[in-house]
Amino acid sequence: MKAVSIKVKFSLFLALLLLLTVFVLSLLVLRGIKEQQQSRMEKELLQQTRIANLSIKQAYMISPPTEAQQFLRSRGQQFAMDLAVYSGLHVVLFNNDGKKVGDSLPLTPPSYDNSDALKYALKGKIAYQREDASVLYLSPIQGPGEQMGVIQFQYSLADDQRFYNTIAGLFVLTGAAVLGVSFILGYLYFWRAASSIVRLNRAAEQIRKGQFLPAAPLRRKDELGQLSQGIYYMSTEIQNNIAGMRAEETKLRQAVTKLQQLEQQQKQFIGNISHEFKTPLTSIKAYSELMELYPGDSEMASDAVSRIQLEADRLTDMVDKVLRLAALEKYDFEYQPEQVDLDKLLLDLIDRLRAKAGRYDVEIIPLLSDIAIWADRESLVHIFVNLLDNGIKYNVPGGRIIVSGRAEGEHAIIEIADNGIGIPAEARDKIFEPFYTVNKDRSRQSGGTGLGLALVKQLTEKQGGSVELLQEEPGTVFRLAFPLFHPCVTKEEFP
Repeated sequence: MKAVSIKVKFSLFLALLLLLTVFVLSLLVLRGIKEQQQSRMEKELLQQTRIANLSIKQAYMISPPTEAQQFLRSRGQQFAMDLAVYSGLHVVLFNNDGKKVGDSLPLTPPSYDNSDALKYALKGKIAYQREDASVLYLSPIQGPGEQMGVIQFQYSLADDQRFYNTIAGLFVLTGAAVLGVSFILGYLYFWRAASSIVRLNRAAEQIRKGQFLPAAPLRRKDELGQLSQGIYYMSTEIQNNIAGMRAEETKLRQAVTKLQQLEQQQKQFIGNISHEFKTPLTSIKAYSELMELYPGDSEMASDAVSRIQLEADRLTDMVDKVLRLAALEKYDFEYQPEQVDLDKLLLDLIDRLRAKAGRYDVEIIPLLSDIAIWADRESLVHIFVNLLDNGIKYNVPGGRIIVSGRAEGEHAIIEIADNGIGIPAEARDKIFEPFYTVNKDRSRQSGGTGLGLALVKQLTEKQGGSVELLQEEPGTVFRLAFPLFHPCVTKEEFP
């Protein structure tokens, strides 16, 4: 299929843009004309109604005393003729019973049914009814004390329609002329630019075929000229360099950048370990010196032993987690994936931690469905124990931890939500970094090392899953997603 020329495309776009402008303008103008015609008709008919009411009322007031309906029946035909002569419209008068008492064209039978509009006007309201090229305008005739009847004017719309159609036809002709002229002018205007683009395209095609350029295909002082120079320089570079060497150079630079990043991460990791190890060791040393200085103070000695034990536990936990984080990078063969029923595993872990939760006055509530995944059971234990332990330690007295599990599509979704102290918004992006803790003092009191969530993240990703912190206030919600178990999945297919 042959491509459409860019000159034609640009010209059509300009023509359609101008045509759209004419179309919108014509709609607005024609709408204004219609509204103006409607307004003029309403004003004229309202004026004729007022004149008719005034004429009939004056005639009734100066005539010998008689009943209003009798008066209208006796003089209705005369009033209809007089008002028709004055207004130039077809006039019909009706009494309060809806019967015709006057018609300026008595020999012309009506070709319409105005019963609904007449009923409306007999209630003292103005009614309109559209009939082909005319409008029936029915208005109540007010006597001295009450309504005497209804007057009907038949207003012709033929002239208005002819004028409207004439203007609409002019707009159609104008739009066609604009489309044709703008296409021709646009085609001529875009010819030079399009010709330059065609030349650039031919130059690019030459390069694709291995025919390198001796000079720039265009010499212009605009964007096309810059593009021409760029194509020329590209041609020269391709000619002077081997694609394979450039690819190897790119790979080498990427490798160097990766090594630099790893080196920086290693330095930061060692620095964090040194700092975190130094803090509990300093505390242990300080409390041991206090015990040596005050051997007879049993209360102080008891407190020191408790503190030393806490810091020693922190060191042990920290060493264990550091070793596990390091092992994740090297010993993937130690993973033993199997079918794991998450609901049963979580219920077992919750039972293990209920005693600790009771000491913190925290309730753990399971809301689990029957779901199974293919994963390493020991890794899952570490993941969920870390998250449940955090939910207990960083909760408030009387708090709750809700553990929910369900299947969504091809994934098992586990959410561990607590209503504890929560995590500030500014810390949410850093909590999965090794050694990062939201509150240093609170972490030391509870034995936190800042490695638990980093371990959770790496272990989860090793199972082909993901973990994220949801934006909840108050408290904290961690959502984990694992691929669901399918009988066809084998150990070799596990990531």
